[in-house]
Amino acid sequence: MRPALGARALNVVALLVLAGATLAPVAVQADEGAPVPSAPGETVVVQERFTASDGVELQTTLTSAGPVVAKPTVVEFSPYGRDSETLDVTADYNFLLVQIRGTGDSDGSFDALGPTTQRDVVEVLEWACAQPFSDGRLALNGFSASAITLYNSWHQELPCVEAAILKSGTHELYRDLLVPGGILNLLPGAGVLGLIGAPALLQGPDRLRRDPASSLDVLGGLFATGLNVLAHPTLDGWWRERGWRGDANDIPVLMINGFFDVESRGAFQAFQALRADGAHLVMEGGHDGVPAGTDGGAGEARAWLDHHVRGIDNGVEATPRVSLTLAAGDRHRYLDGDHVTVTGDDWPLPGTAWTELALTRSRSLAVDGDATTGHASHLTVPSIPTMTDVPNIALLDAAGLRALTGSLPLLTQTTLASLDGLTGLAYTSRALRSDVDLVGPLALELDLATTTPGSGIWVVLSDVAPDGSSHPLTVGRLSTSHPGIVEEESLIVDGEVVQPYGDYTHAVPATPGRFRRYQVELWPVGNRFRAGHRLRLQLVGTSLASPLALPALHTLRTGSADGAVLRVPVAPGGELTFR
Repeated sequence: MRPALGARALNVVALLVLAGATLAPVAVQADEGAPVPSAPGETVVVQERFTASDGVELQTTLTSAGPVVAKPTVVEFSPYGRDSETLDVTADYNFLLVQIRGTGDSDGSFDALGPTTQRDVVEVLEWACAQPFSDGRLALNGFSASAITLYNSWHQELPCVEAAILKSGTHELYRDLLVPGGILNLLPGAGVLGLIGAPALLQGPDRLRRDPASSLDVLGGLFATGLNVLAHPTLDGWWRERGWRGDANDIPVLMINGFFDVESRGAFQAFQALRADGAHLVMEGGHDGVPAGTDGGAGEARAWLDHHVRGIDNGVEATPRVSLTLAAGDRHRYLDGDHVTVTGDDWPLPGTAWTELALTRSRSLAVDGDATTGHASHLTVPSIPTMTDVPNIALLDAAGLRALTGSLPLLTQTTLASLDGLTGLAYTSRALRSDVDLVGPLALELDLATTTPGSGIWVVLSDVAPDGSSHPLTVGRLSTSHPGIVEEESLIVDGEVVQPYGDYTHAVPATPGRFRRYQVELWPVGNRFRAGHRLRLQLVGTSLASPLALPALHTLRTGSADGAVLRVPVAPGGELTFR
């Protein structure tokens, strides 16, 4: 879901980067029912309104390298109004943009990509499959919100769909974007509503001329969505209707994303859910920007459509099912081209070994741990997002903030993220003997006591260079009101939880001053730690991108059997050894 101001511009970035080709420069508009020009080389744009089963009209836009004839047709459902397509296709395809109900120039009430929107998806596909512009073969494209719409709809049979390309997007809207760890992620939520509301406002005059009464439904839906997010703090039935509910299809899906993306978790979980249908996962950039030296998955996207929709034997099905572009210690340098790529046949990579690092009394991360029990405390003062909120800041950087963070590198380093022992705790390993790739989900298990019910545990994993600069890679978030996990949904290796699946169905507020055990999920990491670099884990206050709360004093146990441990994923063939 397009989650921050300025992020709609990323549609344009994605369109250019993921483009397979450019449309012809001349566009001929055709009103509904008007004759379509047939001169070759002209781009024809046909506007047509689709009427759903409940009478609500949705605006659709067909774009074709004219003349318009029956071809395979790529369909995208978008809440961002006209001209919000996120994939450019060759002349071998038509492209149909559908503005989601209650957004842009479509009527009805926006339901936060819930059941009504999901029903629209099926009805539109049935209609599109039978239209003269379609040869009966459809493909789906989605980026962010348009991808979320499709993931949410996968429990329904999607007619005529031969393949899909889904970039970013959430597997579970609650867990992957808006309330990760049971902590409201305010910045994306507010940004999404703003980005959906702006096109609806700009296209308002068209709606007023056509059907003035429909404006009330549109405004009401957007307002109700904001209230519903706030009114449903736990993962209840309203949220489950806006997440993954199963696979009723056999559609090969290409997922494209990046490790620093604001919705990165969703791609990994979706791949696991759809790998039996032939899914591929390419981690090569999303909202977080496309790293130099890569094409952002554009080549595989073109081949994916050609093979699975048009039946071209181009070998794409034989490429590695999982291709991961890793940073090499620094997100900015990753975007500038300092990265490495590893491949495999599954996620997590087969052969991954999780190494347990203990948080010691001496503020170190150590394999051998510490036999003596200790305690460490810090105040949960809100932290600076550029230093501690990797997903949200990567998004804003890609949308233009990098002009600031690039000129002031300390803003994106965790070196000054906290005052150790006061507003945060930092645990640092010894220098590494050799290069090692950490690739996969990871978890922090700890005993913690808090003084304020409902505070947040916020942890950051960083790569510390020999010069002392510390670059954040991923974060973990967990409300202290959610200590439980769902074991059958968690990833457990050799009896240890390496990816906890938190139970957010109901809040269990902490008793002030009493220790209890927590399992904190950190979003998957993809980084090559160079020899001489160190790992650092910091516990800080929640990011300022989340709602402000009263500061709490957090105390954790270190050492002994009850001490805090971080489980990190070492890629196949690697070993975590220290000098």
